[in-house]
Amino acid sequence: MKKYINILTLIIVSISMNAQTTSTLDTIYANDTKNVALFFPEPIRQGITGSENFVFTYNREKEQYFGLLQAKQGKESNLLVINRNGAIFSYIVRYKAQLLKLNYFIPMTSSIGNEKPKVKDSIQTETFEKKIDNSTYYYQKFCSYLLDRRQYLGRYTRRNSGVIMRLENIVFDKEELYFVIQIRNNSTLDYDLNFLNLSIETRQKGKKKSLQRLYIEPIFKHHLPSKIVVNETVRFIYVMPKFSLSNDRRVVLELNEKDGERNIEMKVSHKYINNPN
Repeated sequence: MKKYINILTLIIVSISMNAQTTSTLDTIYANDTKNVALFFPEPIRQGITGSENFVFTYNREKEQYFGLLQAKQGKESNLLVINRNGAIFSYIVRYKAQLLKLNYFIPMTSSIGNEKPKVKDSIQTETFEKKIDNSTYYYQKFCSYLLDRRQYLGRYTRRNSGVIMRLENIVFDKEELYFVIQIRNNSTLDYDLNFLNLSIETRQKGKKKSLQRLYIEPIFKHHLPSKIVVNETVRFIYVMPKFSLSNDRRVVLELNEKDGERNIEMKVSHKYINNPN
């Protein structure tokens, strides 16, 4: 029965390694007077030698990280070890009367593969990609709808040297907040946009008042420009994950010019965030 299990294991390993690139195996030397210890990165689940004159012993009842190799004089063979995590290690083993090395510490990088190769689940991948495509499509459609809608908060406008930033609207839909933003360049120079960040600012109370900001990464950006030429008005949308704010917090929009100083900072009250359109 044991012979059949070993044969079956060799067949499984052979199949799993079939697509791997062939490389020269390292050689481990052993003899019949000393134990050669092999320490692996994960506990040993199975160890097999290809010839009876080589014996590899390890704890079969309680998985441990090391095994012992001994050899009788004869032809070279091979040693195959499988760790608990499925990692496969393979070596040429040879008899040598005088041993220069008695301990081998095997790194995970020496693994030649895994008995259960990580194959991409095409069905799950396709479903995940389809979900992302559907979300992107929805964001694009809803953002286009909001830009056509032209609904305004009517309050939040900031300017610097002829560059005007306006927060037109904040809309809640499903699990996202949509920030509709307009930038107008009334200056005599083109405006190269470096970044527009959205952060949550917390006002610390007490004698030593301080401000802390937490940047929030947009889920989707719709029509974000890299340049706003002279006399041009652009409108775009940041799609953010849904959030609400306490009284001591507010949203800060930071518009930053690349290689310039026409930066704009806009602070939005928690009231508008908690009561979107």
